[in-house]
Amino acid sequence: MRFAPALLPMMALALAACTEGKSEVKDEPPTRPVLARQIHYETAVRERSFVATVRPRIESDLAFRVTGKVARRLVEVGETVKADQVLAMLDESDLQLQLDQAEAELRAARGSQAQARADLRRGEVLRKDGWSTDANLEKQRAAADEADARVLRAERAVSLAGNALAYASLRADADGVVTATAVEPGQVVAAGQTAVRVARLEEKEAVVAVPEALVGRLPKGEVKVSLWSQPDRFYAARLRELSPGADPATRTYQARFTILRAGDDVRFGMTATVILSDPAAGQVARVPLSAVLDEGKGPALFVVDRQTGELAQKPVEVAGYEARDVLVKGGVAEGEWVVALGTQKLDTAQKVRVVDSLQF
Repeated sequence: MRFAPALLPMMALALAACTEGKSEVKDEPPTRPVLARQIHYETAVRERSFVATVRPRIESDLAFRVTGKVARRLVEVGETVKADQVLAMLDESDLQLQLDQAEAELRAARGSQAQARADLRRGEVLRKDGWSTDANLEKQRAAADEADARVLRAERAVSLAGNALAYASLRADADGVVTATAVEPGQVVAAGQTAVRVARLEEKEAVVAVPEALVGRLPKGEVKVSLWSQPDRFYAARLRELSPGADPATRTYQARFTILRAGDDVRFGMTATVILSDPAAGQVARVPLSAVLDEGKGPALFVVDRQTGELAQKPVEVAGYEARDVLVKGGVAEGEWVVALGTQKLDTAQKVRVVDSLQF
């Protein structure tokens, strides 16, 4: 096929134009896709949760105040008891004999006292009439004083023996629930040896181990407690006690929170979650850790225009760092879109394309 000579220049120009167009398309850099997140400010409330155990505030180890053989134990673990209720009893045989002996000695002392006082009265009459000497009268007065002292000592012995007999019955000192028993009938126990453990029902507490980094937040934070058996119900709580020293093994501090208005459904030994919230401290926006870029001039975010794909790097003020997020309290406006991933590979001269998710 032959072309007219006049058409050859026009064909050359067309081929050159196509070649230039292809080279321009090939030289244009591809648009980088980026994952973006919109800025939304909200009240700053940081929460931390800890696993706790429900314990009584007061748990007493009750013991007999005298030595003896256990005759009966009248309560079991988990049983609710009232104040002054008998929990266990010792064999009273020896204690009753000691009381009888003390009462007999008291009767003898009173007889001696009566005889000594009668002798003193006769001696005073004889001395007045001149039939006795001052020495004899002084001896009779001393004998009367000694008889009075013996009576007093015997009365004290009777009181002690009576108390010992009363101590043979172990009684609850307050309303509570039995959490442990350490004696059985037939067992010989010493005075002061733990027999029954009773937990009082007035106050229930959540006991938790707190790491040292959060100890300073406990006095000023707001606390609530939820039971694992009732995860949707929350109880207000108040810090009552914070250990002054750390546990040598775990390096944590034991904290005890009083559970306010805890009912019968809050049982001792239950597992609970203690939620510690800081008081509101201004407005913050939550962004991923990967969104923050720090090149030595402070933290910054890449703000992207979803329409044009243009980037702008803005320094931001950080309120705090968490495990996965950064709390930003200034530097970017509400509603702006920031790059959430791969900021270390971006430059403000680039144009990007915002995508909802990255697929590989």
